Parts: sequence; structure tokens; C-alpha cells
Amino acid sequence: MSGGDARGGALAGVTVLDFSTLLPGPMATLLLAEAGAEVIKVERPPEGEDMRRQEPFRGGTSVNFALLNRGKRSVALDLKDPAQRARLEPLLARADVLVEQFRPGVMERLGLGYAQLAERHPRLIYCSITGYGQTGPKRLRAGHDLNYIGDAGLLALGHGDPERPVVPPALVADIAGGSWPAVANILLALRAREATGRGCHLDIAMTEGVLPFLYWAMGAALGAGQWPRNNGERVTGGSPRYRLYPTADGRLAAVAALEEKFWRAFCDAIGLAPEWRDDARDPAGSIAAVAAAIRARPAAHWRAAFDAADCCCTIVATLEEALADPQFAARGVFARQVSAGAAAPMPAVPVPIAPALRDARQLAAAPALGADNEALLGRR
Repeated sequence: MSGGDARGGALAGVTVLDFSTLLPGPMATLLLAEAGAEVIKVERPPEGEDMRRQEPFRGGTSVNFALLNRGKRSVALDLKDPAQRARLEPLLARADVLVEQFRPGVMERLGLGYAQLAERHPRLIYCSITGYGQTGPKRLRAGHDLNYIGDAGLLALGHGDPERPVVPPALVADIAGGSWPAVANILLALRAREATGRGCHLDIAMTEGVLPFLYWAMGAALGAGQWPRNNGERVTGGSPRYRLYPTADGRLAAVAALEEKFWRAFCDAIGLAPEWRDDARDPAGSIAAVAAAIRARPAAHWRAAFDAADCCCTIVATLEEALADPQFAARGVFARQVSAGAAAPMPAVPVPIAPALRDARQLAAAPALGADNEALLGRR
């Protein structure tokens, strides 16, 4: 591994050059930073990366930028200027990992493509994150998360009534299809380099990264010839045992009583009539009967009843309720803080790095644009 500043964590001594913007790449490099890597953002002057200008703002700083880029460093260079681009060479020489998120061909036009850099820096692990990958007919197509989960077939499985379709509340392709595969493959590449002494090019396609979430749908379709329907399958609302049911006061009960023992306990808890407990006989009838029972009482009643029954059923929490959940507090999930400009610190976005592997220091602030130019690039 290369030098860099002395850090704790499993990735202490690893240096990452981060050319990415917005969400997939920055989330990936945040995880690496949390594990102790030195992450250096390479941004364009004079505005820096796009997330710096995204609302909301706190203390004059974009909250989203602060959450995703805490603990990183920043250099600002015009990569289209050969003289400025040449100033990157010392950083490239000591970098272990490079993360970029441009459309295919952009880094090559800048003289920073994998093949171009690997000639001089064969140990470099080069991670490209795109919507569709570096090859194929869609490689240059513009897109965002909604396009990628749509093209992967995921969105068709549960978008609600086609007249009033529901946009998923999570950016599945960006994070689960982009950030997580990038981190996993970077770690595997670091391990492989220990054996071979050479880096490699990691081609992360977010649309492909969504496909593992469709294992059950693909199994039904390709293995049994049963193509899944919108909101009509076992885990997308087609089963009485796995649905959202409105309560009397407008909240939602999340019923996930899939196994028979949990289903029986749930039926007892809501007092479901015997003729509707065999949900295979008339699923639609069972759904209607359960819905009527749940709608008859408020969320507080059902919260207590479900807790007592221990039947994989809960009341859907608001974000405000979730952030105050005693379970999260007991585990210190929001203990880490992030600074946003001159405002008081706020809880940092949690990342799934085990405490034993993370940098013990608080990575409390995102860097100002070009804050590390002199320290990392020297005086001009």
C-alpha cells in the first residue's frame, strides 16, 4: 500500500483518487474513508463537483455534499488543461485506487484512461462506475436511478396502480447497484494485488448491479415459466401475508408473516375469522378480510398487539420516528457527527463498516474546494 497520512482502520495506508460526483462514487469512497483510506477528491474549478450546489444548505454548505464527503480531501484542477493535469502525476504515482464515474471514453480523452495509466502505474486499481458499463449498445446512454431499475426489470415488479404509479423511495441502482459493488470489487482487487502485484480495471454497471435483487423473480420466470406480475407476487403484495395494510388513523401496518407459525400468530392477534386463515383458498378474500380488521383499529393498538404476538408485523415508522428509535440509539448508529459549514454538527449518514475495521477518529467535515492543493500538489 502507499503512504498518505497515518490513519486507523482496516484500509490505513490506502490512497484513493476520487474523480466521481453526486452519489454512487462518493458513497463508495465514503465507505473506504470510514475504513481508514485517504480519499482525495479531484474536482473541477471554480465550482467543484455538482453535489456542492444541491439543496438543502446548512451553514452555507450543501448537506448532501457534507454527508457524502466527510473525511475526504480535495484538489481542484482543470483536467482539460495539460499543465494542470500533469500536476496529478505525483498523486497517481502513490495512489492505490482510482474511482471515476464519467461516461465511457471521457477519461481516455483526458489522457487518464485505464490503459494509459496502467502503463506507468501497473499497481493501480481503476474503478469505473457507469449506468450500463464500458461496453454494449447502451454504454453511452444517459440515465439515472429510475432508468436503471426500469431497464433491469425491477421497477415492473412493484410500481403500484399504473394510473397512479409509485416511485421507489430508495436510490437502489445508485447505491446497491453502484456503490456497494464498487467497494466489494475494490477490496477484492486489493487482495488480488497482494498476490499478483498488479492492479486491474473494474467495470461497474449499475443496471447489472440491480439484478441480484431479482433472484426470486428470475427463478420463477426462467426456472418455472411464471413471469412475475406488478404487485402480484409473494413479496410484492400478492400474498395476504406480505402487504401493507392501512390502520384506522391513516398509518400503515407492515405485515410480513410469511411462515405458517407467524401467520397463525398474526391471525390470532387480529381475530381473523377461521374461513380466511387458509389464504391459499381465496387470497383476494383473505386480503380483504385482513384489511378490514386492520382498518378497524388505530396504529397504537396494532403496535402493542404485534409486539405481544411476535409475528413479523410492525407499524411503518416515519423518518422522524426511525431516527429516534431506541434500537439505533442503543447501538450508536447515529453517534458519528458531520460538520456543515458554520452550523452545529449533525448526525452523519451511517455506513455499514464494522467498528473493529473503521477509522476510530471522527471524519467530521467535508473538504472545501481545493483545500489540499498546496499540501498535495505543491506550490505552482
